[in-house]
Amino acid sequence: MACVLAACGTGGISQGAADQANGKKLFLGKGQCAGCHTLAAAGSSGTIGPNLDDAFAEARANGYKDSAIRNIVHEQIKYPGQYEVAQNDPSFLKANMPANLLRGQDAEDVAAFVAANAGLSGFAESQLISGTNGKQIFQKKCAGCHTLKDAGTTGTVGPNLDQLMPALAIVRRQVTNGGAKMPPFKAVLSKAQIDAVAKYVSSHAGK
Repeated sequence: MACVLAACGTGGISQGAADQANGKKLFLGKGQCAGCHTLAAAGSSGTIGPNLDDAFAEARANGYKDSAIRNIVHEQIKYPGQYEVAQNDPSFLKANMPANLLRGQDAEDVAAFVAANAGLSGFAESQLISGTNGKQIFQKKCAGCHTLKDAGTTGTVGPNLDQLMPALAIVRRQVTNGGAKMPPFKAVLSKAQIDAVAKYVSSHAGK
């Protein structure tokens, strides 16, 4: 499970019954997740793929519910994104995750286990934002979900912004109103802060 948190896939999850105990067993064994991901609830400290506690602490802070996290994980097991990799560059993933390492009920059980446990401890540092430094705002509010080389971030819950290279107006609208699985930030950031982070992303993505 080299990279569980890539850009959102197209499949859904039933949200039906799931066996979290089996999910933990699979995470540690057959699913090969523990060797690549850090997850405190599983006692794993893999560094090949994203740290699931860090990624989903950010997601929870931004209003994601367990059901949304479960859906994200399930989709990424089925449809993991494929990105440029580099073994010794922290701006890149070390490896891409193969598709369908787990299928059917096994995939749902792992997704439910991760959703119930990842990121529950939150952040060690305050996520309160002050000022209008676009890069700092991005690093505090967007890093867990997006990759942007200039910011030194490798989040993969949402799209890789270096690949997407969105225009200013698109970033401003997305940050303000949210969309797909991204929550709106209009109640979290001021208009000036939204403008600052939108300008930063649009001017540095892909550079």
